[in-house]
Amino acid sequence: MKKSSPKKDKIGLREIAAAAHVSVPTVSRVLNGNNSVAPQIQKMVMDAIAKFDIDLSQRNKAKSLVFLLGNRAMVPAFHSPILIGADACCAARGWDLFFLSFSYSQQVPWKELHLPKIVQRRDLVRGVILAGTHSTNLLKLLTQKGIKFVVLGNNIIDERQDLQQDVVFSDDIQGGQDITRYLISLGHRHIWFVGNSRLPWFARCFEGYSRAMSEAGLTPHQSNIDSEDNTAIGYLGTKSLLASGDSVTAIFAGNDPTAHGAYKALREAGLRIPDDISVVGCNDTLGSVLYPALTTIKEFPEQLGRLMVELLLNRIAKPDREPQIVTIPTEFIKRDSAGLARASLHIGSDKTPQ
Repeated sequence: MKKSSPKKDKIGLREIAAAAHVSVPTVSRVLNGNNSVAPQIQKMVMDAIAKFDIDLSQRNKAKSLVFLLGNRAMVPAFHSPILIGADACCAARGWDLFFLSFSYSQQVPWKELHLPKIVQRRDLVRGVILAGTHSTNLLKLLTQKGIKFVVLGNNIIDERQDLQQDVVFSDDIQGGQDITRYLISLGHRHIWFVGNSRLPWFARCFEGYSRAMSEAGLTPHQSNIDSEDNTAIGYLGTKSLLASGDSVTAIFAGNDPTAHGAYKALREAGLRIPDDISVVGCNDTLGSVLYPALTTIKEFPEQLGRLMVELLLNRIAKPDREPQIVTIPTEFIKRDSAGLARASLHIGSDKTPQ
Protein backbone atom coordinates (compact mmCIF):
# COMPACT_ATOMS: atom_id res chain seq x y z
CA MET A 1 0.00 0.00 0.00
CA LYS A 2 1.38 3.40 -1.01
CA LYS A 3 2.12 5.91 1.64
CA SER A 4 -0.21 8.90 1.31
CA SER A 5 1.36 12.27 0.63
CA PRO A 6 1.01 14.99 3.28
CA LYS A 7 -2.04 17.21 2.94
CA LYS A 8 -1.44 20.68 1.53
CA ASP A 9 -2.82 22.33 4.61
CA LYS A 10 -0.16 20.55 6.73
CA ILE A 11 2.67 22.12 4.75
CA GLY A 12 4.17 25.14 6.47
CA LEU A 13 7.21 27.39 6.28
CA ARG A 14 9.52 24.69 7.64
CA GLU A 15 8.61 22.24 4.88
CA ILE A 16 9.02 24.90 2.20
CA ALA A 17 12.36 26.02 3.68
CA ALA A 18 13.65 22.46 3.77
CA ALA A 19 12.66 21.85 0.14
CA ALA A 20 14.29 25.11 -0.97
CA HIS A 21 17.38 24.63 1.25
CA VAL A 22 16.94 28.06 2.84
CA SER A 23 15.98 29.34 6.28
CA VAL A 24 12.41 29.76 7.54
CA PRO A 25 12.84 33.58 7.83
CA THR A 26 13.94 33.66 4.20
CA VAL A 27 10.76 31.88 3.12
CA SER A 28 8.73 34.33 5.20
CA ARG A 29 10.42 37.32 3.56
CA VAL A 30 9.76 35.93 0.07
CA LEU A 31 6.09 35.28 0.84
CA ASN A 32 5.72 38.82 2.19
CA GLY A 33 7.18 40.31 -0.99
CA ASN A 34 10.42 41.56 0.56
CA ASN A 35 12.69 42.59 -2.32
CA SER A 36 15.84 42.30 -0.21
CA VAL A 37 15.99 38.58 -1.00
CA ALA A 38 18.21 37.80 -3.97
CA PRO A 39 16.27 36.83 -7.13
CA GLN A 40 17.88 33.39 -7.32
CA ILE A 41 16.86 32.67 -3.72
CA GLN A 42 13.33 33.88 -4.45
CA LYS A 43 13.20 31.48 -7.38
CA MET A 44 14.34 28.57 -5.20
CA VAL A 45 11.56 29.30 -2.72
CA MET A 46 8.91 29.70 -5.42
CA ASP A 47 10.06 26.47 -7.11
CA ALA A 48 9.67 24.65 -3.81
CA ILE A 49 6.19 26.13 -3.35
CA ALA A 50 5.26 25.03 -6.87
CA LYS A 51 6.26 21.44 -6.07
CA PHE A 52 3.84 21.42 -3.14
CA ASP A 53 1.14 22.98 -5.38
CA ILE A 54 0.27 25.52 -2.71
CA ASP A 55 -2.25 28.29 -3.41
CA LEU A 56 -0.52 31.24 -1.78
CA SER A 57 -3.66 33.35 -1.89
CA GLN A 58 -5.16 31.11 0.79
CA ARG A 59 -2.16 31.09 3.15
CA ASN A 60 -2.44 34.66 4.36
CA LYS A 61 -5.31 35.73 6.60
CA ALA A 62 -5.60 39.09 4.82
CA LYS A 63 -7.93 38.67 1.84
CA SER A 64 -8.49 42.25 0.75
CA LEU A 65 -7.77 44.23 -2.42
CA VAL A 66 -7.86 47.97 -3.11
CA PHE A 67 -9.70 49.47 -6.08
CA LEU A 68 -7.60 52.59 -6.67
CA LEU A 69 -9.37 55.21 -8.80
CA GLY A 70 -6.62 57.48 -10.06
CA ASN A 71 -6.85 61.19 -10.81
CA ARG A 72 -10.64 61.43 -11.02
CA ALA A 73 -12.82 63.70 -8.90
CA MET A 74 -15.71 61.25 -9.13
CA VAL A 75 -16.38 57.76 -10.48
CA PRO A 76 -16.94 58.14 -14.27
CA ALA A 77 -19.84 56.34 -15.93
CA PHE A 78 -17.47 53.90 -17.63
CA HIS A 79 -15.65 53.02 -14.38
CA SER A 80 -18.72 52.39 -12.24
CA PRO A 81 -19.43 49.00 -13.85
CA ILE A 82 -15.72 48.15 -13.65
CA LEU A 83 -16.00 48.62 -9.89
CA ILE A 84 -19.23 46.60 -9.81
CA GLY A 85 -17.62 43.74 -11.72
CA ALA A 86 -14.53 43.77 -9.51
CA ASP A 87 -16.62 43.79 -6.33
CA ALA A 88 -18.80 40.91 -7.55
CA CYS A 89 -15.75 38.81 -8.41
CA CYS A 90 -14.15 39.51 -5.02
CA ALA A 91 -17.35 38.55 -3.21
CA ALA A 92 -17.59 35.29 -5.17
CA ARG A 93 -14.00 34.44 -4.26
CA GLY A 94 -14.33 35.39 -0.59
CA TRP A 95 -12.24 38.56 -0.81
CA ASP A 96 -12.98 42.09 0.39
CA LEU A 97 -12.57 45.17 -1.80
CA PHE A 98 -11.68 48.64 -0.55
CA PHE A 99 -12.43 51.67 -2.73
CA LEU A 100 -9.94 54.54 -2.69
CA SER A 101 -9.56 57.70 -4.77
CA PHE A 102 -5.97 58.85 -5.31
CA SER A 103 -4.73 61.94 -7.15
CA TYR A 104 -1.10 62.54 -8.07
CA SER A 105 0.97 64.24 -10.76
CA GLN A 106 2.41 62.24 -13.63
CA GLN A 107 5.35 64.67 -13.64
CA VAL A 108 6.56 63.64 -10.16
CA PRO A 109 9.47 61.12 -10.21
CA TRP A 110 8.37 57.74 -8.86
CA LYS A 111 10.76 58.00 -5.89
CA GLU A 112 8.94 61.14 -4.72
CA LEU A 113 5.40 59.74 -4.90
CA HIS A 114 3.68 58.94 -1.60
CA LEU A 115 1.30 56.00 -1.67
CA PRO A 116 -1.87 55.95 0.42
CA LYS A 117 -1.14 54.27 3.74
CA ILE A 118 -3.64 51.47 3.27
CA VAL A 119 -1.94 50.38 0.04
CA GLN A 120 1.26 49.84 2.02
CA ARG A 121 -0.47 47.81 4.76
CA ARG A 122 0.39 44.30 3.61
CA ASP A 123 -1.25 42.88 6.70
CA LEU A 124 -4.54 44.26 5.35
CA VAL A 125 -4.16 44.52 1.56
CA ARG A 126 -2.73 41.96 -0.84
CA GLY A 127 -2.97 43.81 -4.14
CA VAL A 128 -4.22 46.85 -6.04
CA ILE A 129 -6.60 47.29 -8.99
CA LEU A 130 -5.64 50.44 -10.89
CA ALA A 131 -8.64 52.13 -12.53
CA GLY A 132 -9.23 55.76 -13.41
CA THR A 133 -6.23 57.43 -15.04
CA HIS A 134 -2.69 56.41 -14.14
CA SER A 135 0.82 57.18 -15.30
CA THR A 136 3.93 55.03 -15.38
CA ASN A 137 5.58 56.71 -12.38
CA LEU A 138 3.02 55.04 -10.09
CA LEU A 139 3.38 51.70 -11.86
CA LYS A 140 7.12 51.83 -11.33
CA LEU A 141 6.73 52.76 -7.65
CA LEU A 142 4.40 49.82 -7.02
CA THR A 143 6.79 47.51 -8.85
CA GLN A 144 9.78 48.73 -6.86
CA LYS A 145 7.93 48.22 -3.59
CA GLY A 146 6.86 44.73 -4.55
CA ILE A 147 3.15 45.60 -4.37
CA LYS A 148 1.12 43.39 -6.66
CA PHE A 149 -1.25 45.17 -9.03
CA VAL A 150 -3.22 44.97 -12.25
CA VAL A 151 -3.95 47.99 -14.42
CA LEU A 152 -6.53 49.06 -17.00
CA GLY A 153 -4.26 49.57 -19.99
CA ASN A 154 -6.60 51.88 -21.90
CA ASN A 155 -6.08 54.60 -19.31
CA ILE A 156 -2.30 54.60 -18.87
CA ILE A 157 -0.80 57.99 -19.71
CA ASP A 158 2.66 57.98 -21.34
CA GLU A 159 2.32 54.21 -21.85
CA ARG A 160 5.59 52.38 -22.51
CA GLN A 161 6.23 48.76 -23.35
CA ASP A 162 9.24 48.25 -21.05
CA LEU A 163 7.20 47.85 -17.84
CA GLN A 164 6.33 44.28 -16.88
CA GLN A 165 2.85 44.11 -15.36
CA ASP A 166 -0.55 42.46 -15.58
CA VAL A 167 -2.73 44.58 -17.90
CA VAL A 168 -6.31 44.36 -19.13
CA PHE A 169 -7.32 46.22 -22.28
CA SER A 170 -10.63 46.93 -23.93
CA ASP A 171 -9.95 46.75 -27.65
CA ASP A 172 -11.09 50.28 -28.49
CA ILE A 173 -8.40 50.55 -31.18
CA GLN A 174 -10.08 47.78 -33.16
CA GLY A 175 -13.47 49.25 -32.25
CA GLY A 176 -12.42 52.63 -33.63
CA GLN A 177 -11.26 50.96 -36.81
CA ASP A 178 -14.52 49.01 -37.18
CA ILE A 179 -16.82 52.00 -36.72
CA THR A 180 -14.78 54.15 -39.11
CA ARG A 181 -14.97 51.41 -41.74
CA TYR A 182 -18.74 51.44 -41.27
CA LEU A 183 -18.89 55.19 -41.96
CA ILE A 184 -16.74 54.69 -45.05
CA SER A 185 -19.09 51.91 -46.23
CA LEU A 186 -21.92 54.45 -46.07
CA GLY A 187 -20.04 56.63 -48.54
CA HIS A 188 -18.48 59.05 -46.05
CA ARG A 189 -15.11 60.47 -47.05
CA HIS A 190 -14.98 63.65 -44.96
CA ILE A 191 -14.90 62.04 -41.52
CA TRP A 192 -13.53 64.01 -38.57
CA PHE A 193 -12.41 62.70 -35.19
CA VAL A 194 -13.38 64.89 -32.22
CA GLY A 195 -11.55 64.32 -28.93
CA ASN A 196 -8.48 65.08 -26.84
CA SER A 197 -5.57 62.96 -28.07
CA ARG A 198 -3.57 63.86 -24.94
CA LEU A 199 -5.80 61.45 -23.03
CA PRO A 200 -5.08 57.78 -23.77
CA TRP A 201 -8.64 56.57 -24.38
CA PHE A 202 -9.12 59.24 -27.06
CA ALA A 203 -5.67 58.51 -28.50
CA ARG A 204 -6.51 54.81 -28.85
CA CYS A 205 -9.79 55.48 -30.67
CA PHE A 206 -8.01 57.97 -32.90
CA GLU A 207 -5.41 55.31 -33.73
CA GLY A 208 -8.13 52.91 -34.88
CA TYR A 209 -9.84 55.69 -36.84
CA SER A 210 -6.56 56.66 -38.51
CA ARG A 211 -5.84 53.07 -39.53
CA ALA A 212 -9.23 52.74 -41.22
CA MET A 213 -8.91 56.09 -42.97
CA SER A 214 -5.40 55.30 -44.21
CA GLU A 215 -6.32 51.85 -45.52
CA ALA A 216 -9.15 53.51 -47.48
CA GLY A 217 -6.77 56.09 -48.92
CA LEU A 218 -8.37 58.90 -46.91
CA THR A 219 -6.71 61.58 -44.83
CA PRO A 220 -7.43 61.51 -41.07
CA HIS A 221 -8.67 64.80 -39.61
CA GLN A 222 -8.94 65.72 -35.95
CA SER A 223 -10.63 68.51 -34.03
CA ASN A 224 -8.67 68.37 -30.80
CA ILE A 225 -9.69 70.14 -27.57
CA ASP A 226 -7.31 70.09 -24.59
CA SER A 227 -9.83 69.46 -21.82
CA GLU A 228 -10.84 66.62 -19.49
CA ASP A 229 -14.55 67.47 -19.71
CA ASN A 230 -15.80 64.96 -22.29
CA THR A 231 -19.01 66.81 -23.15
CA ALA A 232 -17.17 70.12 -23.51
CA ILE A 233 -14.63 68.42 -25.79
CA GLY A 234 -17.46 67.34 -28.09
CA TYR A 235 -19.22 70.68 -28.01
CA LEU A 236 -16.15 72.88 -28.49
CA GLY A 237 -14.48 70.47 -30.92
CA THR A 238 -17.56 70.42 -33.13
CA LYS A 239 -18.02 74.21 -32.88
CA SER A 240 -14.41 74.68 -33.93
CA LEU A 241 -14.83 72.26 -36.83
CA LEU A 242 -17.97 74.01 -38.08
CA ALA A 243 -16.30 77.41 -37.83
CA SER A 244 -13.27 76.23 -39.81
CA GLY A 245 -15.20 75.84 -43.04
CA ASP A 246 -13.72 72.38 -43.68
CA SER A 247 -15.82 69.75 -45.45
CA VAL A 248 -17.45 67.24 -43.10
CA THR A 249 -20.11 64.54 -43.52
CA ALA A 250 -19.47 62.51 -40.34
CA ILE A 251 -18.03 62.96 -36.86
CA PHE A 252 -16.43 60.19 -34.82
CA ALA A 253 -16.61 61.35 -31.20
CA GLY A 254 -14.01 59.67 -28.96
CA ASN A 255 -16.64 58.60 -26.41
CA ASP A 256 -20.41 58.85 -25.90
CA PRO A 257 -20.34 61.98 -23.67
CA THR A 258 -18.23 63.66 -26.37
CA ALA A 259 -20.88 62.68 -28.91
CA HIS A 260 -23.46 64.29 -26.63
CA GLY A 261 -21.52 67.55 -26.83
CA ALA A 262 -21.30 67.21 -30.62
CA TYR A 263 -25.09 66.75 -30.82
CA LYS A 264 -25.61 70.04 -28.98
CA ALA A 265 -23.21 71.96 -31.22
CA LEU A 266 -24.77 70.57 -34.41
CA ARG A 267 -28.29 71.42 -33.29
CA GLU A 268 -27.26 74.96 -32.38
CA ALA A 269 -25.95 75.27 -35.94
CA GLY A 270 -29.31 74.14 -37.34
CA LEU A 271 -27.91 70.83 -38.60
CA ARG A 272 -29.76 67.50 -38.48
CA ILE A 273 -28.33 64.13 -37.36
CA PRO A 274 -27.82 62.07 -39.50
CA ASP A 275 -29.42 63.91 -42.45
CA ASP A 276 -26.76 66.63 -42.58
CA ILE A 277 -23.95 65.09 -40.52
CA SER A 278 -23.63 61.56 -39.11
CA VAL A 279 -22.26 61.09 -35.59
CA VAL A 280 -20.79 57.97 -33.94
CA GLY A 281 -19.28 57.45 -30.50
CA CYS A 282 -17.46 54.96 -28.29
CA ASN A 283 -18.12 53.05 -24.99
CA ASP A 284 -21.96 52.94 -25.14
CA THR A 285 -22.55 54.79 -21.86
CA LEU A 286 -25.13 57.18 -23.38
CA GLY A 287 -25.87 55.68 -26.77
CA SER A 288 -29.40 54.48 -26.08
CA VAL A 289 -30.56 57.68 -24.35
CA LEU A 290 -29.42 60.20 -26.95
CA TYR A 291 -31.76 61.20 -29.78
CA PRO A 292 -31.31 60.00 -32.38
CA ALA A 293 -29.92 56.86 -30.71
CA LEU A 294 -26.14 56.83 -31.10
CA THR A 295 -24.25 54.36 -33.26
CA THR A 296 -21.30 53.46 -31.07
CA ILE A 297 -18.75 50.94 -29.86
CA LYS A 298 -19.93 48.83 -26.95
CA GLU A 299 -17.30 47.95 -24.36
CA PHE A 300 -17.69 45.52 -21.47
CA PRO A 301 -16.50 47.34 -18.33
CA GLU A 302 -18.05 44.91 -15.83
CA GLN A 303 -16.15 42.07 -17.48
CA LEU A 304 -13.00 44.22 -17.34
CA GLY A 305 -13.43 44.52 -13.57
CA ARG A 306 -13.95 40.78 -13.10
CA LEU A 307 -10.95 39.92 -15.22
CA MET A 308 -8.73 42.39 -13.38
CA VAL A 309 -9.56 40.69 -10.07
CA GLU A 310 -8.90 37.24 -11.54
CA LEU A 311 -5.50 38.30 -12.86
CA LEU A 312 -4.58 39.90 -9.55
CA LEU A 313 -5.57 36.87 -7.49
CA ASN A 314 -3.59 34.67 -9.87
CA ARG A 315 -0.61 36.98 -9.38
CA ILE A 316 -0.95 36.72 -5.60
CA ALA A 317 -1.11 32.92 -5.82
CA LYS A 318 1.83 32.68 -8.22
CA PRO A 319 4.03 35.78 -7.93
CA ASP A 320 6.70 34.48 -10.31
CA ARG A 321 4.49 33.83 -13.30
CA GLU A 322 4.94 35.78 -16.54
CA PRO A 323 3.05 39.10 -16.85
CA GLN A 324 -0.37 38.67 -18.40
CA ILE A 325 -1.81 41.03 -21.03
CA VAL A 326 -5.46 40.36 -21.87
CA THR A 327 -7.61 42.23 -24.39
CA ILE A 328 -11.42 42.12 -24.35
CA PRO A 329 -13.11 42.69 -27.73
CA THR A 330 -15.61 45.47 -28.36
CA GLU A 331 -18.96 45.24 -30.17
CA PHE A 332 -20.21 47.53 -32.93
CA ILE A 333 -23.70 48.85 -32.09
CA LYS A 334 -25.67 50.17 -35.08
CA ARG A 335 -28.36 52.70 -34.22
CA ASP A 336 -29.83 55.79 -35.89
CA SER A 337 -27.16 58.51 -35.80
CA ALA A 338 -25.23 57.41 -38.89
CA GLY A 339 -26.71 57.43 -42.38
CA LEU A 340 -25.68 57.43 -46.01
CA ALA A 341 -23.33 60.24 -46.96
CA ARG A 342 -24.89 63.04 -48.91
CA ALA A 343 -23.14 66.10 -50.35
CA SER A 344 -20.44 67.09 -47.90
CA LEU A 345 -21.10 70.21 -45.88
CA HIS A 346 -18.55 72.96 -46.25
CA ILE A 347 -19.73 74.98 -43.28
CA GLY A 348 -19.36 78.68 -43.61
CA SER A 349 -21.59 81.57 -42.83
CA ASP A 350 -24.19 80.29 -45.30
CA LYS A 351 -24.00 76.55 -44.36
CA THR A 352 -23.94 75.71 -48.08
CA PRO A 353 -23.40 72.05 -49.12
CA GLN A 354 -20.42 71.60 -51.42
